[in-house]
Amino acid sequence: MKTMNLISAAVIALSSTAAFAAGHTGKPVLVSKAGYFTDGHEMTLYTFDNDTKGVSNCYDACATKWPPLIAEEGNELGEGFSLIDRKDGNKQIAYNGQPLYLWFKDTKPGQTTGDGVKGVWHIAKP
Repeated sequence: MKTMNLISAAVIALSSTAAFAAGHTGKPVLVSKAGYFTDGHEMTLYTFDNDTKGVSNCYDACATKWPPLIAEEGNELGEGFSLIDRKDGNKQIAYNGQPLYLWFKDTKPGQTTGDGVKGVWHIAKP
């Protein structure tokens, strides 16, 4: 029984990782009590210094660690938010032209472990 539970847990973990690697679809962006942007699941959002206004430069291995915040059909975007076209055909949510991402090491709401990674990743703030 324990072996079956471990296998089930591994399958769930792999499925979750695959979903994030493809891009995380987001509910409307929110502002946390601490004053930074989160997705609808209250997961911290980040910006990447190597992006240019309206263009994501995070693909492949980068996008596996930093899943782009992909717009769901019918997302209503607030003031300052827009959609940018990704090379894979998805629409990524951006704030003031800066594409928004999650960080794969943030596993629960409120974590901000991606802030400052390699000096180019920062918590997204209004």
